[in-house]
Amino acid sequence: MSSLVSWMGKGNGIWARRSWRRWGQFVGLFGLVLAIALGCAGNDQPAANAPDGDGRITIGTTLTARTLDPADAYETFPGILLYNLGDRLYTYEPGTTDLVPQLATELPTVSDDGLTYTIPLREGVTLHDGTPFNAEVMAFSIQRFMENGGRPAYLLSEKIANVEASDEYELTLTLSAPFAAFPALLSFSGVTPVSPESYEIGTGSFRPDSFVGTGPYRLAAFTSDSIKLDVNEDYWGDAPANSGIDIQIFTSPANLYNTFRTGGLDVAYQTLDPEQVAALEREEDSGGWEVIEAGTNVINYMSLNQTIEPLDDVRVRQAIAAMVDRPLLNDRVFQGQAEPLYSLIPASFDVAEPVFQEAYGDGNFDQARALLTEAGFSETNPLTVEIWYPSASTIRSIVANTLKESIEAGLPGLVTVNVQNTEGATLWENVGKGIYPIILSNWYPDYYDPDTFIQPFLGCETGSGSTCEAGPSQANGSFYYSPEANDLIAQQRAEQDPAARQGIIEDLQQMMVEEVPYVPLWQNKDYVFAQAGVDGVAVEPTQQFLLWQISRG
Repeated sequence: MSSLVSWMGKGNGIWARRSWRRWGQFVGLFGLVLAIALGCAGNDQPAANAPDGDGRITIGTTLTARTLDPADAYETFPGILLYNLGDRLYTYEPGTTDLVPQLATELPTVSDDGLTYTIPLREGVTLHDGTPFNAEVMAFSIQRFMENGGRPAYLLSEKIANVEASDEYELTLTLSAPFAAFPALLSFSGVTPVSPESYEIGTGSFRPDSFVGTGPYRLAAFTSDSIKLDVNEDYWGDAPANSGIDIQIFTSPANLYNTFRTGGLDVAYQTLDPEQVAALEREEDSGGWEVIEAGTNVINYMSLNQTIEPLDDVRVRQAIAAMVDRPLLNDRVFQGQAEPLYSLIPASFDVAEPVFQEAYGDGNFDQARALLTEAGFSETNPLTVEIWYPSASTIRSIVANTLKESIEAGLPGLVTVNVQNTEGATLWENVGKGIYPIILSNWYPDYYDPDTFIQPFLGCETGSGSTCEAGPSQANGSFYYSPEANDLIAQQRAEQDPAARQGIIEDLQQMMVEEVPYVPLWQNKDYVFAQAGVDGVAVEPTQQFLLWQISRG
């Protein structure tokens, strides 16, 4: 983020848009648990293309797609669809976190000042409407992504100063500031070429229910309850292992669960509640299906608002970090379907260090008591902790109340926990106003790089003393401000040497555990379910779901 002006520039600001995405993702992944109360019956009909041996794969989900326009799509499910309908300059080798060229032919050449990226492009690629792919098409697509004002526009507009087709098959991108994670950012699902014959550049000009790109599938049908992908017979790369994909969107996890169990789907992916996941795991052998478990890069944490007393005292924040018992949350809330999180950087990154485990442990009430005593609290002057969460979230309600029970039992008379909730949109709208002392929140990364777990949490555009007045940490509800942290963030963003950059990121993690603007809590697990004889089903380490790999034996 380059300036306060740009941070506040469009609509409600880019961090307000991030909060919208967090709320939208949250509803999609967790809020639908409430629908279980509707019972096992529902309005969903069996998939129109139930498994019948024709080579097409039927997939069920409760996720929805608001739009397939890559310049405006900023939710989980549209991202998965775009990843399969389109290509990007760079992608990840399946099964790894190794970034490799896709529509580029090699990794970019970077200028000495870290600002200019020159990217050679693949020849012989044709878009779905017959338009030849070249640098002009890619430049048009990136320019449109930035200028049309969609929800993810800031991802590129805040970083790219100029886009140029420097040759027919050469793209040159000039950044406004060095950004070492830029190649990873170019793998974002929406940074995909679209046809200039079918799309236009213009604020608010979107095509939500169509897609014309370069990928292995063409969009054949797109409605609120079903999506159909047909194989692109002219695809430049390897052909899909199936004859097409038929997706049914369910209105409740119960209906998705029952339809899969009775053989009406080849694959079920997102979102079932913990009890349903556990049941499918128990019945895996007898039911004739496979349960595929994967980690995710979605993190869940508490923001501690240091503008509100007594959270302005670092000893209180450290004590709260010591009180949290993550294994207890995993057992009671998630039935083992999550992983304790000890840094805001997920454990899937080599640079992640379990700094909170090392410094505070879990349910370390002796350490918490010592810190609170030092801060002036006692049974005659107890600490009251107020935790907020979005009211639609069954999961966070259970988490908050489990924390309350555990903390009050571990520190009787010394700490009282008050659990509060409000409607989700209201919560996210007011987080940056400093209303809530502590909130339970989550974070969906935009690209696979540690930077997306650092700068949005510790960065600040304008601050004084130790308080952020405007910027990412203010929007995230901690109001953390540190000129040293800002300097280290800028250094790691500019550093092209991986080892040197890792050292800077380690320093930032240490700063986070000492200052405790946030307390990491848990990292989600992801589950996908496949019927016997359906192969190639996997969730990638980068969280993508590669539909073209799925086949029926």
